[in-house]
Amino acid sequence: MEAMGHEQIVFCNDPYTGLKAIIAIHNTVLGPALGGTRMWNYSSEAEALTDVLRLSRGMTYKAAISGLNLGGGKAVIIGDSRTLKNEALMRRFGSFVDSLAGKYITAEDVGMTTKDMEYIHQETDHVVGIPETLGGGGDPSPVTAYGVFMGMKAAAKEAYGTDIISGKKVLVQGAGNVGGYLVDYLVEEGAHVMIADIFEDKIQKITSQHNSVQVVDPRNVTSLEMDIYAPCALGATLNDETIPELKCQIVAGAANNQLAAEAKHGKMLLDRGIIYAPDFLINAGGLINCYSELEGYNRDRAMDHAEGIFDTTMTVLKASQLTGKPTYQIANEMAEERIEKIAQIHRSL
Repeated sequence: MEAMGHEQIVFCNDPYTGLKAIIAIHNTVLGPALGGTRMWNYSSEAEALTDVLRLSRGMTYKAAISGLNLGGGKAVIIGDSRTLKNEALMRRFGSFVDSLAGKYITAEDVGMTTKDMEYIHQETDHVVGIPETLGGGGDPSPVTAYGVFMGMKAAAKEAYGTDIISGKKVLVQGAGNVGGYLVDYLVEEGAHVMIADIFEDKIQKITSQHNSVQVVDPRNVTSLEMDIYAPCALGATLNDETIPELKCQIVAGAANNQLAAEAKHGKMLLDRGIIYAPDFLINAGGLINCYSELEGYNRDRAMDHAEGIFDTTMTVLKASQLTGKPTYQIANEMAEERIEKIAQIHRSL
């Protein structure tokens, strides 16, 4: 497994509740490591470890490029969120988070809800995304989706000379919370929207609200004709098999770690002339929302900050065009530069 420079990895096991979880703290130079908890039915602990290491590293870069005073961390709970999740398991996980004394702050991610954050909050103060009735910011998905929409519009401006997406074919892969809100923005913009998901209830929720949305088979999404591909489920959908199939001009979605192998597949997209909006940049709205909660929550302030993703994405795309470097590399370098500058300040104190 590739070394990624993590500061701390915590394996959490509790036989009584059945909890099996991993917390990964990647970097705390800029501040405490904030990142959501994902509950997924991983095939093995090794798969879960690989996921949490990649996700936590991505959170470091996400916070850095977004100008937030946060480090990067992430947690995964191994198990089916639809059958194994309960109050006791969530609260036991919360006690593990609390044991880290604020070095890691958790939040909502795939398979988790604001109610779960409420349970976790009963055991620790180091959690955000709690319900608004408890003084939190609630579901961060609308802000995440808005940031993705802004990044997508920036990519459209680079590709088409205008950020107007009206009339463009956009395929949203993953009809969960973020995907659903992204569909709302796209429909309002006048895009021709296609959606794919393995869960029928998620599909029905969106189609009941938008009868113009086209449902497509989730097994062959990358071979469909489209203008914009928006991966909004799990990562690694951009790989050796899918990239050659893509019939689009833009990839801009909410999923983390979309590039199965960052260097290889970022270059493959560049060579094919497909504009890739780096995932950790354009999906930072959720983190921005959580950071706003730490400061004293204000949804308008969070949305204003997320709107700035448009300008940052344009900066990355223009630099890629000028240098010939893949967009992921430009974004990584921007994030690393900020981290190193702050680290130098700390070393001089």
